[in-house]
Amino acid sequence: MTRNRETSRRMAALLLASLLLLVAAGCGKDAQTGEGGAESSVRDGDVTLVIGAYSVVKDAFAELLPKFQAYWLEETGQKVTFQESYEASGTQARAIAGGFEADVAILAMEGDLDKIADAGFITHDWKAQPNNGFITNSIVVLGTRAGNPLGIKDWEDLTKDGVKVLYPNPKTSGGAQWDINAIYGAGLKMSEEKSGTKDPAFAKSFLKAVHANVESLDKSGRASMAAFEYGVGDVIVTYENELLARLKQGVAYDIVVPKSTILIENPAAVVDKNVDRHGTRKVAEAFIAYLQSEEAQRLLAEHGFRPVNGVVAEEAEGRFETPEDLFDISYLGGWPEVRSTLYSKKGVWYQVLADL
Repeated sequence: MTRNRETSRRMAALLLASLLLLVAAGCGKDAQTGEGGAESSVRDGDVTLVIGAYSVVKDAFAELLPKFQAYWLEETGQKVTFQESYEASGTQARAIAGGFEADVAILAMEGDLDKIADAGFITHDWKAQPNNGFITNSIVVLGTRAGNPLGIKDWEDLTKDGVKVLYPNPKTSGGAQWDINAIYGAGLKMSEEKSGTKDPAFAKSFLKAVHANVESLDKSGRASMAAFEYGVGDVIVTYENELLARLKQGVAYDIVVPKSTILIENPAAVVDKNVDRHGTRKVAEAFIAYLQSEEAQRLLAEHGFRPVNGVVAEEAEGRFETPEDLFDISYLGGWPEVRSTLYSKKGVWYQVLADL
């Protein structure tokens, strides 16, 4: 009996030791590896910031994020590691509202930030930030093949027989909604010139005529641009910055600035619920502020975005063409009105798709 009790005690001790070793090994793994067992480069005292952004800023952020890392290290001695996600703006907004734990959201339009706020993840007034929370501007333009072989001069040329047009799908892409807003708004402007008042029926008819020549509806502005680069279509409706960036890279396109087009305003905001959960509010707020700094704005301008920082905007003034009749979202009644009039289930856009 004594021998059995001793054997039992030894076995229990061995089991306990084995369990402690397993726990220690598990703790060691948690400290050294991330999800899926991948090694983590984050050390004690460092911080990881999760970026949820729309696809168009990806190239600019490849240069901008290291600059912020250097700035933050010098300011605080803390190393920032970024986890980045780039998607079509609407897709990204739905992901964050659905639980993707982005610390900051950089999106194509304020309506997409509103989706995140409506889901309870952004709780502060992001428009109280400088420049109403917008970090870049742009305009909707037309891109053609080198030399503009079809002689595209304005929106009306996109309705001609045989002209193949590209723009992305406004269901997933914030950029596409800016494109549709620009075309519909241009239709309203034309009706005003002819009759003295806005005619929504004329604007819808004009949008329908342009859409009849659309070759494909891609998921995002970046995907639409990639299709154009592969040779799809004759004309692309897109952000000015997308084309300016490619011209800088030596790609041969022509840019046509329509007589009437819309001012694009791109917002960024801290995602309150996530930064408070992650303990990253300080660095997230600093990053949002940095995006409006002269250093960041100059870099964004190099990538074709129109600066919102007053100093940099003055420096870059001669680099951007001023449209003859530039309008903003307020001309269409503001985003709530646009969402109802154009993008609701019975809105103009879905009537155009249904050929109504």
